Amino acid sequence: MNLADYQRSQTRRHLFQQAGFGLGGAALSSLMAKGSPDSSNHLAPKAKSVIYIHMVGAPSHLDLFDYKPELQKRTGELCPKHMFEGKQLAFIRSRPSLLGTPKGNEQFAFKPSGKSGSNISNLMPHLQSVADELCFIKTLHTDQFNHAPAQMFALTGFPRFGRPSIGSWVSYGLGSENENLPGFVVLVTGNVLGAGNSAWGSGFLPTVHQGIEFRSQGDPVLFLSNPKGMNSQGRRDVVDSVNFLNKLQLDDVRDPEIATRISQYEMAYRMQTSVPELMDIDSESKETHEMYGTEPGKTSFANNCLLARRLVERGTRFVQLFDQGWDHHGSVFKRLPEKAKEVDQPIAALIKDLKMRGMLDDTLIVWSAEFGRTPMGQGKAAEGKELTVGRDHHKEAYTVWMAGGGTKGGYSHGETDELGYAVGDKGVHMHDFNATIMHLLGVNHEKLTFRYQGRQFRLTDVHGKVVREVIA
Repeated sequence: MNLADYQRSQTRRHLFQQAGFGLGGAALSSLMAKGSPDSSNHLAPKAKSVIYIHMVGAPSHLDLFDYKPELQKRTGELCPKHMFEGKQLAFIRSRPSLLGTPKGNEQFAFKPSGKSGSNISNLMPHLQSVADELCFIKTLHTDQFNHAPAQMFALTGFPRFGRPSIGSWVSYGLGSENENLPGFVVLVTGNVLGAGNSAWGSGFLPTVHQGIEFRSQGDPVLFLSNPKGMNSQGRRDVVDSVNFLNKLQLDDVRDPEIATRISQYEMAYRMQTSVPELMDIDSESKETHEMYGTEPGKTSFANNCLLARRLVERGTRFVQLFDQGWDHHGSVFKRLPEKAKEVDQPIAALIKDLKMRGMLDDTLIVWSAEFGRTPMGQGKAAEGKELTVGRDHHKEAYTVWMAGGGTKGGYSHGETDELGYAVGDKGVHMHDFNATIMHLLGVNHEKLTFRYQGRQFRLTDVHGKVVREVIA
């Protein structure tokens, strides 16, 4: 039976029954694609979109943002017992020595930057130039000390697989402002070791809210292009026919995932036009490419930063950038400068670009990782080979920052102790950090919930306090 025959076969009563549920299904689909589950849960937003940059493996914050002259002074001493005995460390097995940032090396020197005087390493000279836009949190702490559970905890609020990611919660709560692009897009350089694609999964939320990975080379989204021999009209006919069958099944079993499937088929069809235009960064000016350090047609973190700006410019709600290569258990002072150079220019360019376009005020940029790095060295340097020493995983306190989106530029929240080991004052738990991001988007983290397996779940579980000091 084709669509026309099916429509003619309906009795008046059946038509109203089907139409009644059809309207409900349409509303459900619209809700999942665009709207909030309960607009009364929300506050006045400071930001309308997020660019969340996750440094996979965890950078050595002590050598980038948390200047510790006392740690430099005491480099080589055995660490105090309280920093080792009874503590959870990934690889260090014997009492290690303290390891400060190299002294007398201009490359690693810290520079008071901007009017705020924020101490930022010379490894990131471009970021020094936007210091007054950065809002540092220097006392973030987490519950997990290995990559996969720590990534899951940071991005889903739970250390095991199966929970929705923060981007999925934002999509569920706020939807997208562009019907032709997903509300949650993921851009990856390297591999997301540990959590993998569960870092942007939708968990128990409808799958329409999962992150969609865009690629810099080949098809931007897998299977987006028409197969050989198929034109646009042919694809339209296939989508219509499949969705006709899906709607019949939706009317019969009333499964929300079928509504998701219908909306995703439609989205995929519209993306065939919108995504190639989005990914065509050749259209950007020469000055923009020079500012970011981008090279069209190549896979790079710089290209992903530019694409992130283009996505939020077109109404994508949550863009997540993952960059691999920060797990420096060895040779930290050799490998860290290489990684810092890869990301420094494009991140600073992203901040400047958004500000020039009048978009920084309502776009929240987040720079984070799953945990920090120890102020103790991992491994012992052979004579003349100090660069071989690394840093282990560290969950007790580390530095992250935000920019734009209603945060206080040029502000630094909290301090670690003189050796950079533990929170000195104003500690911020990971649940607090996520609660603050949601608050800046106008979402009450305690009220944005989803019922699953008999109880209401939320991103911050039963925890989390908004860090109001970082809000402008």
